[in-house]
Amino acid sequence: MKILKFLVAALIAMFAIGSLSACATQTEDPAAYAAIIDVRTPEEWTAGHLEGAVRIGIADADFAQQLETLDKSSDYYIYCRSGNRAGQAIDYMKSAGFTGKLVNGGAVANAASQTGLAIITGE
Repeated sequence: MKILKFLVAALIAMFAIGSLSACATQTEDPAAYAAIIDVRTPEEWTAGHLEGAVRIGIADADFAQQLETLDKSSDYYIYCRSGNRAGQAIDYMKSAGFTGKLVNGGAVANAASQTGLAIITGE
């Protein structure tokens, strides 16, 4: 039984580490991207988002329609609260035919650190 618990814990740890590595860790030039996209809720956006970012909430009913207005061959930097929803958005974008570089910036604070963009509050 102890071996089974150990194996389950090891699998969970491997998954967690793999998920974290999906987020960008190096410095990113925001000018290199067609858009910096925040996929969080309106409430999260108002609490603090990157200066110059656009909000295309992954939970919004028109998420797919909003993405269709973007150039699918361009590069995009996507962030959220932890990197999870950004990863989901990137997976969706790839399945929708986006071919440019899609970077998961992780959490808003991490994205601010990587891009050098300020976190601003309000609309």
